[in-house]
Amino acid sequence: MSLRTKIEIKLQNALRERNKLQVSTLRLILAAVKDRDIATRTHDNRAGIKDDDIKLLLKKMIKQRNESIEIYKKNNRTDLLEIEKGEVEIISSFLPKQLSDAETLKICKETIQSIKAQGPKDIGKVIGAIKEKYVNILDFSKVGSLVKEILK
Repeated sequence: MSLRTKIEIKLQNALRERNKLQVSTLRLILAAVKDRDIATRTHDNRAGIKDDDIKLLLKKMIKQRNESIEIYKKNNRTDLLEIEKGEVEIISSFLPKQLSDAETLKICKETIQSIKAQGPKDIGKVIGAIKEKYVNILDFSKVGSLVKEILK
């Protein structure tokens, strides 16, 4: 079953349950997916975007919400903060489970040792090597900062 279909089914269930937050979040996801479909539509490509592109879109949506969460924390807007956290949770449910910070650090250190990285000039090589193996299960904003810190 495609990711798009899973989202649509979850939306139908949320409508039956009258879960406002899920309904609104899932509609936002589907609207973004359809928008991307239209943007990438060509004569040869009528099917729309694939699951990998949808995953990238979902990651982007999570990143946007995390930025909003930080702003709401600074401004003590707990009402909006809770909504954003709920949206992140719903969007994350469609992505593979992300590794913890400790596991991410371990992978970074192992990769640095395996390619014998020496300093800041090797940051790109390390991140590239990590992306080859762990593209869907790591948060690369964390990876980038960890690798930079280790290779100072």
